[in-house]
Amino acid sequence: MSATHINSYYAATANDDTRYPALRGTITADVCIVGGGFSGIATALSLAERGYKVVVLEAQRVGWGASGRNGGQMIAGISGEHRVEKQLGEAGRKLLSDIRYLGNDIIEDRVSRHQIRCDLKRGWMEVAARPRHMEAMRAYVEERRAAGDGDGLELVEPGDMRGVIGSELYHGAMVDRRSGHLHPLNLCLGEARAAAALGVEIFEESPVTEVVGGSKPYAVTANGRVDAASIVLAGIMDPSFQTGPLHGLLFPTGSYIVATEPLPESIVSKINPQDLAVADSNVVLDYFRLSADKRLLFGGRCNYSNRDPRDIRATLRPRMVEVFPQLADVTLDYAWGGKIDIVLTRVPAIGRREPNVYYMQGYCGHGVNTTHIAGQIVAEAISGTMEKLDLFEKIRHIRLPVGQFLGNQLLALGMLYYRLKDLV
Repeated sequence: MSATHINSYYAATANDDTRYPALRGTITADVCIVGGGFSGIATALSLAERGYKVVVLEAQRVGWGASGRNGGQMIAGISGEHRVEKQLGEAGRKLLSDIRYLGNDIIEDRVSRHQIRCDLKRGWMEVAARPRHMEAMRAYVEERRAAGDGDGLELVEPGDMRGVIGSELYHGAMVDRRSGHLHPLNLCLGEARAAAALGVEIFEESPVTEVVGGSKPYAVTANGRVDAASIVLAGIMDPSFQTGPLHGLLFPTGSYIVATEPLPESIVSKINPQDLAVADSNVVLDYFRLSADKRLLFGGRCNYSNRDPRDIRATLRPRMVEVFPQLADVTLDYAWGGKIDIVLTRVPAIGRREPNVYYMQGYCGHGVNTTHIAGQIVAEAISGTMEKLDLFEKIRHIRLPVGQFLGNQLLALGMLYYRLKDLV
């Protein structure tokens, strides 16, 4: 076990080094949350604001996993929206409309109220990797505007792309002014600090070995135990917890990022003149943005085989330079990566393993805002408002009836198909 955050640009620029104790002995709470990433901390804060006594158990450190090392893109909505609409019909469309900017709004409100310094900035753009992708974007924007939910959306036609990005690879874009980007580790640490100030007890280096539901739920660590009325499994990828409705659902996926040296304004003003977070429209996508100190953070090359590349810099640099030839000679100061979790339907898994054991996971690359949506939904459910949770529990997920290793090999083959399709 390591109690140190991964060696990343985010860890090097973290503005809070608060250490929380390990759990020792037996304590009680209204809610015990397993996991101290965005899922757990966002849920804890939502519950604490409602007056609940909350305990968070984190195996490593707050923000140690994907929450502290992701791309920092705060993208509206959730992944898999078309499946939600297809399965739930009008109820699904209303749900998506209700939650589309909920995560963004929660984050912006907390950053303001708790004075969290996390370089939050509005503006996100999806760029069309193929001409046909631009047609899909036009249709999407028209649909959103017709539904009265498209005020923050702008289309950028192919001839106008130089005003938003200094790359010749793309065939138009869609800009969402209500989405944006931020320093994810500093947001997670800041929210933890705010939760602790509201009375949430946070324990680090306290991996949970057992969770029991039933009439008297509890969670066990090596040196302690938490008795609670409800337990929340918050973004847990540990296979030992993937039982019941979670069995065969979740698969870890590798994702990687490099950070350049700080770039001069002469380059910044050309490659990203509006300081937007950017993702392309491929299934196996690239994503990138500028940090507050004007480094390009470039990520992608998602790996579904569960094998990390030997050299992240060597893996990502060629693609970064293909997108931005202006960066051919820049130094890459940081390179890092790790696992994110996906589900095959791409719809986040939010529900109950037992009546008083809740779960949330499978954000499929949309974790910054979707974790906050999930935290709000679970907090509402624990408080007695089940409407949104009930809808998520109605989603039919695809499960692979094989072990995780073979499952990842099947996923790798499937994603190779999509990668080839992206290239055609």
